[in-house]
Amino acid sequence: MRATLIIKNIDNLITLKGKDKPRIKEEMRDIGLIQNGVIALNEAEIIYVGKGELPENITIDDDTIIIDGKGKTVTPGLVDAHTHLVHGGSRENELSMKLKGMEYLDILAAGGGIHSTVKATREATFEQLYSKAKKSLDTMISYGTTTVEAKSGYGIGDFQTEIKQLEVARRLNEDHPVDIISTFMGAHAIPKDYNEDPDKFVDIIINEMIPEVSKRDLAKFCDVFCEKGVFTIEQSRKILLAALENGLIPKIHADEIESLGGAELAAEIGCITADHLIAASDEGIKMMAGKGIIANLLPGTSFNLQAGKFARARKMIEEGVAIALSTDYNPGSCPTENLQLVMSFASLIMKLTPEEVITAVTINGAAALGLEEKIGSLKVGKQGDIVIFDAPNLDYIIYHFGINHTDKVVKKGKVVFSK
Repeated sequence: MRATLIIKNIDNLITLKGKDKPRIKEEMRDIGLIQNGVIALNEAEIIYVGKGELPENITIDDDTIIIDGKGKTVTPGLVDAHTHLVHGGSRENELSMKLKGMEYLDILAAGGGIHSTVKATREATFEQLYSKAKKSLDTMISYGTTTVEAKSGYGIGDFQTEIKQLEVARRLNEDHPVDIISTFMGAHAIPKDYNEDPDKFVDIIINEMIPEVSKRDLAKFCDVFCEKGVFTIEQSRKILLAALENGLIPKIHADEIESLGGAELAAEIGCITADHLIAASDEGIKMMAGKGIIANLLPGTSFNLQAGKFARARKMIEEGVAIALSTDYNPGSCPTENLQLVMSFASLIMKLTPEEVITAVTINGAAALGLEEKIGSLKVGKQGDIVIFDAPNLDYIIYHFGINHTDKVVKKGKVVFSK
């Protein structure tokens, strides 16, 4: 078989070999490391992964691209399974307010917070949102991210803004090398007009918004912010069950601030992931493990908010919950596209081993998007999404934090970024 691209002499080839499923417990430390590795692709498909030289049945010609992996660490493409990619504006003006000790509700009252982003997103044109999100995607791919989840959620009652966000994401998925998987998040906050009757807004989401998103095939998932002062357990249950009925896979922002029972609800509903989980209860964690719900953790958000609380990742792993890690890129609580930095936070602060971290941003991240049979590991037959890190080993990527270790990125068999 002809190879169109070969990476050879790889010091550390991290394959994540094994079954195409979320990894739990000790499985998260088995990264399928091959030293002096070689990988070959035919167009977008991986055709060989091994040690030493290529077998004789793999042929090359003058058009074959050959990359020397000496001194490099090679991994599957990174998966960022929780972002708010498409939005208008930014909120750097709130930094000085926070430094002066202003609480979030006070910033909100001053016209900041999520309402500021909602206003900017509503007023932005399709082209402006597209250009801003494309710039972020360019940054993400430079850090090794090859697949991204993108939520709507900045319409807050204005359905046309939600549609606009989803349509921007769909166009970017067509135009940009990064694969974008869309999530409808009309249930991001209660609009001011419905403060006195939030159930009426829930009915609109269920009866009007979700069916239309499904009809237009604008999203694969449906998410809800289940939290005190936002959507209750019962309201979240209704929204997620309606999503299931309309063919959307449920996700949930769960127990970010208070232990409301979001993790338990994720297990009850059968959500593909429960995200944040900073305040998740012991019982909720056990229920998630029992139902195979992936915990998508966002340490960058905890770091930026400086609340001093991070999700109990070690407890979750001990209980048998599969862990994914994502940026939560958004203009308010985590304005970074750098998944490598999040990987370092997860290790240095949440005490995950480098092996657990790379598992969380590859095969488990892929599973968090229902894509584990296509991406997330390097094995024959899978899509050729690969990162070549200019780092001697995995530990170095985590240890030497705050810089970009990416040397090259291969997406669907083509080099799409090179330092």
